[in-house]
Amino acid sequence: MSYLTVSNLAKRFGDSVILDDLSFTIERGEFVTLLGSSGCGKSTLLRCIAGLTQPDSGYIQVDNENITFAPAQHRGIGMVFQSYALFPNMTVEANISFGLNLRKMDKEVVQEKVRQAIARVELQGKEKNMPHELSGGQRQRVALARALVMEPRILLLDEPLSALDARIRRHLRQQIRQLQQELQLTTIFVTHDQEEALSMSDRIFLMNQGRIEQSGSPEQLYARPNSNMVAQFMGTYNFLDAGNTQRWLGLQTLNGVAVRAEAIILDHPSLSFGKKVSQPIASIITEKHLLGSVVRCKVMAENTVLTVDSLNNQFLPKLDIGSKVYLRIDPCECVLLDH
Repeated sequence: MSYLTVSNLAKRFGDSVILDDLSFTIERGEFVTLLGSSGCGKSTLLRCIAGLTQPDSGYIQVDNENITFAPAQHRGIGMVFQSYALFPNMTVEANISFGLNLRKMDKEVVQEKVRQAIARVELQGKEKNMPHELSGGQRQRVALARALVMEPRILLLDEPLSALDARIRRHLRQQIRQLQQELQLTTIFVTHDQEEALSMSDRIFLMNQGRIEQSGSPEQLYARPNSNMVAQFMGTYNFLDAGNTQRWLGLQTLNGVAVRAEAIILDHPSLSFGKKVSQPIASIITEKHLLGSVVRCKVMAENTVLTVDSLNNQFLPKLDIGSKVYLRIDPCECVLLDH
């Protein structure tokens, strides 16, 4: 029996369908990311699980307990918001201990639990600070500690990193993942950032218009998207229509194929190829961008624009815009699209 079961969940706001007969299961200790663009229903789903929004139909079950209409405070679920939602007139220590004090726990027990929570999120020395005296990253760690100190059955994280700068975001996502693994805490993380989803998750649910378009491991969604929509969201993919797929790769398909930018090879003398790789495809470079360790080129191949990512190393020729190049594609790297 799965730890969390969501079955036939539906939610409308007026004429808008937000959750459309949604069903899935999550195992105990799993880290699942709800990924998708704004308005796809991921935050509403999180609020239904937390008890902050009531679904119109369907049910939610945790550890064999139906919690669909249980009060939020009785669900044993912790939630961290993008906006931190800290009490501005309370210290770090008081914010973290707030929920424990509501339970009327022994003062010494509360102090020890708060001490452990502060240590987990590396905020020692900030116990007496007020929220306005902390950085954005520190405030988010207080919000995380406040949720963890309650020892929730499930931890929900609603885009907790989106308001932070890139360096702090990278550090915090590593910290969140480490804590989740140490505590073996069932966690659902909401984001629209595919890099966050790929780097943190056991499984990703890619949502689209209130439904799960595809679910699976990060590797599965990135390397084997099942639709044009998933391929566009999960990486820099090129789409070859049925004609180019037949002409260049010798493959017959109804909907064409998707191929990642890094799976297209710029042909030059230092490279050798196996028999499975396509014959050279004559192309012209129309754009060139340095992305640190990667050089991204836009090329025109027989009236088709393709994106090609190549490692920025000594073997990459000095290519200029307008240069004639040849491309090679391995059919094994192509993904057949269902739709």
